[in-house]
Amino acid sequence: MKSKALFNWSSGKDSALALYKTLQEDQYEITTLLTSINKEFQRISMHGVHVSLLEKQAESLGLPLIKMELPKEPSMEEYQNIMSTTISEIQAQGVTHSIFGDIFLEDLRTYREEQLQSIGMQAVFPLWKRDTSNLIHEFLDLGFKTIVTCVNGTYLDKSFAGRIIDQKFIDDLPENVDPCGENGEFHTFTFDGPIFKDPIVFTIGDTVKKTYPKPKANSEDQDEEYVFWFSDLVL
Repeated sequence: MKSKALFNWSSGKDSALALYKTLQEDQYEITTLLTSINKEFQRISMHGVHVSLLEKQAESLGLPLIKMELPKEPSMEEYQNIMSTTISEIQAQGVTHSIFGDIFLEDLRTYREEQLQSIGMQAVFPLWKRDTSNLIHEFLDLGFKTIVTCVNGTYLDKSFAGRIIDQKFIDDLPENVDPCGENGEFHTFTFDGPIFKDPIVFTIGDTVKKTYPKPKANSEDQDEEYVFWFSDLVL
């Protein structure tokens, strides 16, 4: 009998490839997708994609969707309380595993594993320690299609937002940018591929600049801000 698992779905390429591999291996029964949502704006956290497009993805994937709504700027305590409540409700349905698309961020993996172990669940990482250059090419070779919805201005300029990831995109990336954006350089929305029954149809809207204050580690950083560029996708 296959173990029941929830899949942590970000809407992007790493999630899509991890879900593809999970379904191919057929070791787990995926009971639901779980996605963090900014409650105020009804958009996927960090990716900036509207809930309506997320719902279209879930419909095309043929999987139930749970939207975990978070405050605009949740404290760690608020986040953990909401996450704990959500996971407990899912766990009550017999779910024993939680699947992630993380690739090489050790601290993040440790955090996820410790949180789940504390409630008797197990974390699964189908892409773990895979070479990211190989992963992005495998993703494209499988026929997946994805668009960049958010770029971190520390690494990439505005022109990268709203681009479809293809070989030209990969070639244009600076040397210090991971080809899968694993360090948070960019985020994506996957709209077609072998796990979707139908492609997600959308139009590309405006590219919007948003800034966030940096932690005030020292006086020199007090006026500095993080810059992000978001490409709005319209259903």
